[in-house]
Amino acid sequence: MREKFLSFSLPFVGQEEIDEVVEALRSGWLTSGPRTRQFEQEFRQYTGSPGALALNSCTAGLHVALKVLNIGPGDEVITTPITFAASVNVIEHVGATPVLADVEPDTLNIDPVQVEKAITPATRAIIAVHYAGHPVELNAIRNIASQHRLHLIEDAAHAVGAEFHGEPIGCGDNFTAFSFYATKNLTTGEGGMLTGNQELLDRARIVSLHGMNREAWSRYAAGGKWAYDIVEPGFKYNMTDIQAALGLQQLRRFSWMQERRAQIVQQYNQAFQSAAFITPVTRDSVRNAHHLYVLRIREGELSIDRNQFIDEMTARNIGTSVHFIPIHMHSFYKNKYGYTPNSFPVAHGAFQQMLSLPLSPSMSDQDVCDVIEAVLDIRSKFARRRMAA
Repeated sequence: MREKFLSFSLPFVGQEEIDEVVEALRSGWLTSGPRTRQFEQEFRQYTGSPGALALNSCTAGLHVALKVLNIGPGDEVITTPITFAASVNVIEHVGATPVLADVEPDTLNIDPVQVEKAITPATRAIIAVHYAGHPVELNAIRNIASQHRLHLIEDAAHAVGAEFHGEPIGCGDNFTAFSFYATKNLTTGEGGMLTGNQELLDRARIVSLHGMNREAWSRYAAGGKWAYDIVEPGFKYNMTDIQAALGLQQLRRFSWMQERRAQIVQQYNQAFQSAAFITPVTRDSVRNAHHLYVLRIREGELSIDRNQFIDEMTARNIGTSVHFIPIHMHSFYKNKYGYTPNSFPVAHGAFQQMLSLPLSPSMSDQDVCDVIEAVLDIRSKFARRRMAA
């Protein structure tokens, strides 16, 4: 057994990131400034997106997107129950009503068939979450949005580096929000990016910084003018140059980090091909960003449940997590909308089986071996005995 606890998701930060942050500190630009703009430009080029706006979180990106699209009271927005609460909270923040649609049994992404069933005359938008790094079935979702004249917003918090039919997630005109939280594939500690049509992003930039009609940082640059105007009540959602410094160096090593994630996933998949487990899928039409490795325990195969499995992993000094407690099981949403656990049976069933294993380019080969050994040891210890036919 390991002597040192293996954290579920440690970021990979090297000397290059440290040096870039130090340079940012010495430059005098601590908040949004030239590095933030440079990060926007390089991220736009990486994703092939029409435009990019750096923000302080993916949540901010989703909130700003809804605000710019004028979604509010009386409107409904369809999204998934298998996501972090932020994807749904922002719908509440703008006064609209979240409508949940169950997920596909294999990818655990929102099911286009269920989306179609959830549409009403009040539906204005779909927030499609690329769960665990596997893109949603975008062609079907786009067709539904087009046929019903709905806005499509992509929650790509897990999907930096993912592709759908060879196209990077975020390359389209619709709003797509990315996360650079500490556990994400590319991190700025806290932070996010909103991509999409440049005209929409121009308004999003205003909304994201107090509703000012110009970028605040340009007022203090050489030759900058002090005057500004508040054209609408906005938010304080900007990224800082310190965060952007991290992001610039992370982006430059990103291909290697993704390759390392894929190597670990391949080792996990080979090790866990067993009647006891359901391993994550990757469809032929996509490039999976491999943000999470969500292992599911098949019902009836072990004498312990998911929670006990996690306890056993912890006892072996291996950190795990669960992604996610479905939205309809949280007290606010359960009480407000009258949900029961079986309101979304696929999501609920998957939740009872799932745990997320450590997955990070910071993991050594020995770390990966330790995780595999722990999982297989628990399987061996708690496998149900089968009677001969």
